[in-house]
Formats: sequence, C-alpha cells, structure tokens
Amino acid sequence: MDTVKFYLRSMKMQLKCQLQYPASFLLQTLAQLVMEGGEMLAVILIVDRFDHLNQWTAGDLYFFFGIMSVTFYLTECFGRGVTGSFPSMVRSGQLDTLLLRPRGVLTQVICWAIDPRRIACIAVGTAALVMGSRMAAVQWTFLKALALIEAMAMGGILILGLFLIEGIFTIRSVKSVELVNALTYGGRSACEYPIDVYPRPLRVLFTVIAPFALTLQCPAAYILGKPLYGWPDWAAFVTPLSGLVSFSALYLLFQHAMRHYRSTGS
Repeated sequence: MDTVKFYLRSMKMQLKCQLQYPASFLLQTLAQLVMEGGEMLAVILIVDRFDHLNQWTAGDLYFFFGIMSVTFYLTECFGRGVTGSFPSMVRSGQLDTLLLRPRGVLTQVICWAIDPRRIACIAVGTAALVMGSRMAAVQWTFLKALALIEAMAMGGILILGLFLIEGIFTIRSVKSVELVNALTYGGRSACEYPIDVYPRPLRVLFTVIAPFALTLQCPAAYILGKPLYGWPDWAAFVTPLSGLVSFSALYLLFQHAMRHYRSTGS
C-alpha cells in the first residue's frame, strides 16, 4: 500500500507539471488525437473497401483496434518513465541517484514520468471499442466483461515488460536499440488487426515471442463469438496469463542487467 501511495503522489505531481502550460498541453493532445485518428481512418477505409477480412466483419475490426489502442496507450500513459525516460537516465548517469534510494529502481522509473496527452488516443480507442461492440452485436455477460478486464490488465503488463527490453539493452550498451520498437510500437500497429490475417512468420512473432494474440486477441475473439484459431472458450481466460509470464521473464532479465550496471560517469 505504501508503494501505491508513493506512485499516486508521484503521478499527481507529474500531472501538475504537465498542466503548467495548458496551451502547449492542449495542442500536443490535439496532435495525438490527429495521429490516432489517422490510424483509425485506415480501419475505416478497409471497412469501406471490403465487407470482411477472413471471418472478421467491420464491427470485429473496430473492436480489435479499440482493445489494442486503449490497452497500449493506457500503459504508455502511466508507464512513460520506462519507455521514454529510462534510456536517457542511463546515458546521463541519472540512474546512479536511483540506486541510492530505498525504493526499487523499476518503481522509481515508473513514477518518473506520465504522459496525459495519451488521453486523446485512449478516447479514440474507446470510441472504436464501443462502436465495434455495437456493430458486432456483442451480447455482454459477466464472463465477457471479466475476459475484457483480464485481457486489458494482462496486455498492459505484457506491454510494460516489452518496454523493459529497451532498458535491458541500454544498460548493456548505453545506447537504445531501435529494433525493440518492432515488438512494441510495431506490435501495436500490427495487432490492431486480427492476427490470422497475417502470414505465418508474423503470426508466430505476435503469438509466441510478443504474445499480443494470446493476451488481447484471444479474449477479444471470445467476446465477439469467433474463437481465435478455433480454441475453446476457456482459452480466453488462460491465454492472457502469457502476459504475466512474459513480464516475469523480462523483469528477471532486467534485474540481472541491473546487477551488471556500470555508471556512464556523466
């Protein structure tokens, strides 16, 4: 509980800092809205051009887009310190100061930054999720609501774990590795669409290595009444746990890298 209070207090201070310049904040938020709106426009154009992709209808595509966008941008909003600040902290030597404090390094890094501009992207994703649910005529039940909550929670944990990969490489090499973005931001863009529309190599990548298909798309397909890969309904409640497994493995690698951290001397 003490850690939660520490996090909430840090987020409150970060939010106040972000809102010190309201005009700048508003313009940047609008820019985020245009950016995510452009990605949703691509889905709209696909829906306008084709009646369906494989078994997926227009409502299904909006639903997949929405669940991925909301989950990703919520994680990025509140975990901005991991993806946006940690590499620069290693290069500048700021990470040294975190090692002297009584809190865990990852806890401090997560509390380091917040990106409330992402609220615009979350709003677009939420609109797509609601619209897709209505167009696909989803009959909501307690189990489907539970599947959605579990999927978004485990998906967020998976994304946070994938963000740690850049931190691991930065500790080892001092420089960021742009290839990591293929799994995070590339995964977000690819998995805004059903995984089974892609060729086999991409299906393997986002089912086994960066398991967005397991954490998010399997539950989404269950909610839509079209089980992914023909799996049974109960799989929608088991496969999201792959997000927790992936995060645990990457966190252990992060801890191992921190034990071998050497200051840049900046």
